Amino acid sequence: MNFQIFDIRFILTNLSIAWLINVGACNIVLATDLIIDDRTSGNLSSGLGTQWRLVTDQVMGGVSSGDLTVSNYKNKDCLRMRGKVSTKNNGGFVQMALDLTQDEPFDASAYHGVELIVSGNNERYNAHLRTTDLWLPWQSYRFSFEATADWQTIRVPFANLEAYRTTTQFHKNKLKRIGLVGIGRNFQADLCVASVKFYVVN
Repeated sequence: MNFQIFDIRFILTNLSIAWLINVGACNIVLATDLIIDDRTSGNLSSGLGTQWRLVTDQVMGGVSSGDLTVSNYKNKDCLRMRGKVSTKNNGGFVQMALDLTQDEPFDASAYHGVELIVSGNNERYNAHLRTTDLWLPWQSYRFSFEATADWQTIRVPFANLEAYRTTTQFHKNKLKRIGLVGIGRNFQADLCVASVKFYVVN
């Protein structure tokens, strides 16, 4: 009888160890960067299967204009947004926007922030993140960056996002959309994006 009890305990102990190893392996798999888009599609499709699109303030009566094209700049495949940002008629933005999912909120709980590889015309741009908590079109969680003539990698922790015209706390498990935006002043926008991803800090 004692031998049977010992055998059962031995089996249960080994099963528990195996389960913990498997859980650990799953966590290791999850703890990797998630590529949203690395421009391998060759078209306006992202790495998530959703489509990039151009949005301007004309949807709100403004007069800003632009275009979004598949391009290659300084030996990197990229999406390139060019346009004229005008503050006339209470406008003032051009944006390349990407829905992260088709239906359900996108859960980015496993990640620490957003990483961009960008280049441009030495102007300041914004990245806007929207969640399913936001209803008004001008609400977002954002950060600004300068797109220099040379390619650069920019990392912004979710904790550093600034809430714009909302008091709702940012929930990274409720993401809906990311947009890269020329906004707020009269200028010529020219922004190239070679990569967008969510990153982890190990």
